[in-house]
Amino acid sequence: MRPDNRSVNELRPISVQRFFTNKTPGSVLIRAGETMVLCTASISEKLPPWMNPEENRGWVTAEYSMLPGSTSPRKSRERSGKLDGRSSEIQRLVGRSLRAVVDLEALGQRMVTVDCDVLQADGGTRTLSITGAMIALIDALRSIDDFAGKKPGDEGFPVRDYAAAVSVGLVEGEARLDLCYLEDFAAEVDMNVVMTGKGNFIEIQGTGEEATFDETQLAELLALAKKGIAELVALQKRQTA
Repeated sequence: MRPDNRSVNELRPISVQRFFTNKTPGSVLIRAGETMVLCTASISEKLPPWMNPEENRGWVTAEYSMLPGSTSPRKSRERSGKLDGRSSEIQRLVGRSLRAVVDLEALGQRMVTVDCDVLQADGGTRTLSITGAMIALIDALRSIDDFAGKKPGDEGFPVRDYAAAVSVGLVEGEARLDLCYLEDFAAEVDMNVVMTGKGNFIEIQGTGEEATFDETQLAELLALAKKGIAELVALQKRQTA
């Protein structure tokens, strides 16, 4: 029996509130079970200093942070330039995942920064950040006149496809979808999977926690992840229709 009485192939209840704040063109409060993340997307005409402006392309980057009150006991606040290793790794993952489905040339000489701030953590913060960031990115780009009213895959829109992510794992030898914290803590195998709406993999992060897993179990975990991500992409499509 799972802690929240879900079936092994069931996502946590998920909700999305778009335009949660009014200071950025993309702003999404996304919640899966007890995990809540605020994803905001800002657009700047100023490119990163390392980019050659003659390349005539843009950039998408991400920042990730867990607010002090998102966990118990309190998490120390991260100061600028002093991110812990976990936060740094996660924000790189979010950025890579978004760029995998963005046409940087079609974006033009713009930089989109997506900020993912965890308000409450109960497992799956990195995967939920990616799923919410995708919606915030689309909304932000639609604020540009050239992209208004378009959606991923439309001609001229710089987002070619959707991207979403979910966790899977082996808990007591059982493959489970979308782990909450108690399951993540107890998992023998923990895996994060990022995929496109068309079903292609962007990234797979999997490891045994003092355990190993075989090819059959890997296939079972990936099948669960594909099912969950298909449901998340369907949610993204409904939100951005």
